[in-house]
Amino acid sequence: MSRTDSRKVKAFPLQLVLIIPFTVQIFGAVGLVGYLSFKNGRQAVNDLADQLMNRTNTIVQQHLDAYLSIPHKVNQINADAIAMGLLNVRDRQTIAKYFWKQMQAYDLTYIGLGLTTGEGLGAARYDGKTVTIDDWSAKLPNNGRNYTTNQQGDRLHINNTFEYNNFKENWYTEPMKAGKPIWSRIYTWNSPSGAYITAATGRPIYDANQRLLGMVGADIHLLKLSEFLRRLDVSNFGQVFIVERNGMLIANSSKQETFFVVNDEVKRIKATESTDPIVKNTAKYIEQKFHGFQSITEQKKLELKLLKETQFLYVTPWRDQYGLDWLVIVSVPENAFMAKISANTQITILLCLAALVVATVVGYFTSSWVIQPILRINRASQAMASGNLKQTVNIGHIAELNTLAQSFNYMAEGLRQSFTALEKSKAELEDRVEERTAELKTALSELTRTQAQVIQNEKMSSLGQLVAGVAHEINNPVNFIHGNITHLSEYTQSLVQILHLYQECYPDEDPKIQALAEEIDLDFLIADLDKILPSMKMGTERIRNIVLSLRNFSRMDEADFKTVDIHEGIESTLLILQYRLKEKPDFPGIEVIRDYGNLPPVESFAGQMNQVLMNILVNAIDALEESFFNSQKSTPEKPQITIRTSAIDGQWVEIAIADNGTGMPEQVKNRIFDPFFTTKPVGKGTGMGMAISYQIITEKHHGKLDCFSTPGQGTEFRIQIPVKQ
Repeated sequence: MSRTDSRKVKAFPLQLVLIIPFTVQIFGAVGLVGYLSFKNGRQAVNDLADQLMNRTNTIVQQHLDAYLSIPHKVNQINADAIAMGLLNVRDRQTIAKYFWKQMQAYDLTYIGLGLTTGEGLGAARYDGKTVTIDDWSAKLPNNGRNYTTNQQGDRLHINNTFEYNNFKENWYTEPMKAGKPIWSRIYTWNSPSGAYITAATGRPIYDANQRLLGMVGADIHLLKLSEFLRRLDVSNFGQVFIVERNGMLIANSSKQETFFVVNDEVKRIKATESTDPIVKNTAKYIEQKFHGFQSITEQKKLELKLLKETQFLYVTPWRDQYGLDWLVIVSVPENAFMAKISANTQITILLCLAALVVATVVGYFTSSWVIQPILRINRASQAMASGNLKQTVNIGHIAELNTLAQSFNYMAEGLRQSFTALEKSKAELEDRVEERTAELKTALSELTRTQAQVIQNEKMSSLGQLVAGVAHEINNPVNFIHGNITHLSEYTQSLVQILHLYQECYPDEDPKIQALAEEIDLDFLIADLDKILPSMKMGTERIRNIVLSLRNFSRMDEADFKTVDIHEGIESTLLILQYRLKEKPDFPGIEVIRDYGNLPPVESFAGQMNQVLMNILVNAIDALEESFFNSQKSTPEKPQITIRTSAIDGQWVEIAIADNGTGMPEQVKNRIFDPFFTTKPVGKGTGMGMAISYQIITEKHHGKLDCFSTPGQGTEFRIQIPVKQ
């Protein structure tokens, strides 16, 4: 906008601009503080409730882990004692007294065992205080006896008789069917001392020979879980209850019971039918929200509007390794925390309003004092905008505005110097850009020309040096070993003859010599020695042949045309690649089919010709491996490479290398000899192998290199070169 246009814009006095935003900000801050105070209060309530419920939930889970592990520990102790032979299941008096002693140490309702013969016994606390002993035989009916006991656990007299069949009781049949420690069903019964709800555990028992003897079991109080929940701090204003996945109440922290008695029979209550309204409505809400209790697999944090009041809910699955799968539900009302926070929020809002009035008055007088230095800086900046860079601002009485004025003066001076330096740098930069651009163009052109040549030379030079060096280093020690094996064989035979002659001349053997001969198995040693030396000689001959093939492949001493045997080059290349052709644990190996014709000696660059054969064979191996793994190792035929050679009119030779892989599509085949074109992933192929091979055949040997491929039927490369160059 021009200077003339800027004067037409409606402007406001600086003092008004300072006061109004300041007042609006204060008003906004006051409102925001009030709002945040209320929000923070609610957040504090949520955090406090969350911490309380999380701590309560943790305490309940820890208690369940500890309390419900007791019967399984007792079963483990008893099963181990029987397996180790410390307890004899046939000694009924001793085992009954042993169970009686355990009942004194553990708060359980029953400890017992049932045998596969139908017999069994146990120690019970039916009235919640006195421990009695049950003992039953396998002969029905009226096969059981209940005994009173003295202070030492000895049987005194029979209380009553009963009929009992192990094979019809869940506490026996379920662990035996499972074959491992588990929880059986929850049992209820009524006695003169009150109602009982217990959970039964059981595990199979075996003797020292791992023969199944029966099972041991233990029952634990579940009503005592409710007593524990009522002692929690949260129970003073909230509710904690535990339900099974079918909705049946296990325990709760309210004074309402988890059961009722009808006709002297104890009936358990569903959480949705509880007489406690909080438990009932909470359970209904959870059941409706998650379509039952079965679908809850992780901890849930919920809010429920109940009786015009918000309830915070924690629903946590609890499981153990023996089959129990319960839900622990913690419910806490919001108003237990919110009353004091609401009062604090009101006080905060009143204080903020008072601060707003005071801040507005102070802002009016402060703006009048601040405006004058700002106006001076404004006038100086307008002058600089008009092109007059020689501007300075006088120092006032406000430290911050003085700093601003000094910064303005320093900026004005720096701006003047920058304009001068910028003009000089512009010319220098243009010259440097032109010079650098020319250098980059030259370097790029040179790099493009030499890159293909460098890759080819370095690849073959490194491979040739490595192969020739390895062949040379291996050849000397192998020749040394091979040459000495003949002498070693002769020396060994002479020593064996002397040994046989010694045994014939001195039939009375010395005991020490006889002991040593038996220790080293002299007869076997002599017999095996005749086999080892020929095997060693055969191995060194094999190594010498491999070294000769490596030297033929490298051809480091042949830089000019030379008459060579094409078949020898092919075999040397196959030997180098033998490790990739062999069968592997995840790959069936590649079969090489040789169909060699009668070829005359051919003039060629032997090393470069070997490079072409290597490139084509490596690509064929890669194609077969990729085809095998992409077809999930279900190819209908074994991977094969066919090598066919033939002479054409006595003037040319043809080498055809074909594989039975998946072949190449037309768009890939048309670019196979382009430099840097590759279908392999980054780092596995450079895209130069076939381009260099094409150059070697067509330019170096004045021949032809063609590719024939049909998708699904494999690929064939045909090399044709003249016999004479």
